[in-house]
Amino acid sequence: MNTHLQIEIRTMTNTATPHPRFIYKICSEELWRQACNEGQFTGAPVDLTDGFIHFSTDSQMQETAAKHFAGQTDLKLLQIDTSAVEITWEVSRGGQLFPHLYDILPLSAVLQVWDLPLGKDGVHQFPDVS
Repeated sequence: MNTHLQIEIRTMTNTATPHPRFIYKICSEELWRQACNEGQFTGAPVDLTDGFIHFSTDSQMQETAAKHFAGQTDLKLLQIDTSAVEITWEVSRGGQLFPHLYDILPLSAVLQVWDLPLGKDGVHQFPDVS
């Protein structure tokens, strides 16, 4: 069990709720630039440590930013097409399903990239992704 993220590994299959078509990754501008130069995204340091790339749904990304990226500038928000990669949905201890990728992320699966600036209130300003 991964105590860093307190994730209970329980893969969800055949669930009644369909999974979203798009998921999101928050990363530093430097990490995104590196991925563009290499032609693939292998993950942030936490992803490499945990053995999978962490993503969020549109309803989870603001909480993810507040919890793991508070106060950070020079961030990017990547929109990922879930039909282009094999996503594993796993339940956190809090009971939420989170999307994970146990592979590299091909840049062809990244549909859009936005800047993720901090507002005057210190909270990240998200684009309308709908």
